[in-house]
Amino acid sequence: MSRSRTEAAVDAWEALFRSQVTLMRRFTAEDIWKPIGVREYDVLFTLSSSPTRALRLHELNEEILLSQPSLSRMCDRLTAMGYVVRQSDPSDRRGTVICLTEAGADLQRSIGRKHATQIARLVGGALDEVELAELDRLCTKLRRTQAGLRNTQAGIE
Repeated sequence: MSRSRTEAAVDAWEALFRSQVTLMRRFTAEDIWKPIGVREYDVLFTLSSSPTRALRLHELNEEILLSQPSLSRMCDRLTAMGYVVRQSDPSDRRGTVICLTEAGADLQRSIGRKHATQIARLVGGALDEVELAELDRLCTKLRRTQAGLRNTQAGIE
C-alpha cells in the first residue's frame, strides 16, 4: 500500500525537523559561541547578511525564531554589549533600525569561521557534493515557496 501525499509530507517534515534538532544540539554543545549564545549569533549573522547591515525589528524578526518582544530584549542586551545599535531608519525617520557595529561584525566573523568548520564537519561529512547541492536546492525551494505564500496572504506581491 502506498503512502498518501499527506503521509509523505509529514515524513519529510519530521526528517527535516529532527535532523535540524540533532545538528543544533551538536552545534551548541561545542564551546565556540562565547561571549554570546547561538540565538544572539543568529541575530548578528542575519544583520551581517543584510546589504546595509541594518534591519527594522520586524524584518529581523522574519528571519529569527523568536517572538518580537524576546527579540527586542535580545537586541537591548546586544546593544549593551556593543554589538548592535538602534538608529533612526534613514528611509523613514519615524522608524528604528537595528544596526550591526564593527565590534558585532568582528565577533560574527570570528564565531562564523568556527561555525563554518562545524557545518563542514557535521553536514559536509555526512553528505556528498551532489547530496549537498540537492539539500540546498530543496530547502531553498521550500523556503521561497513558503515566503511567497506568506507574502501573498499578507497582500504583498
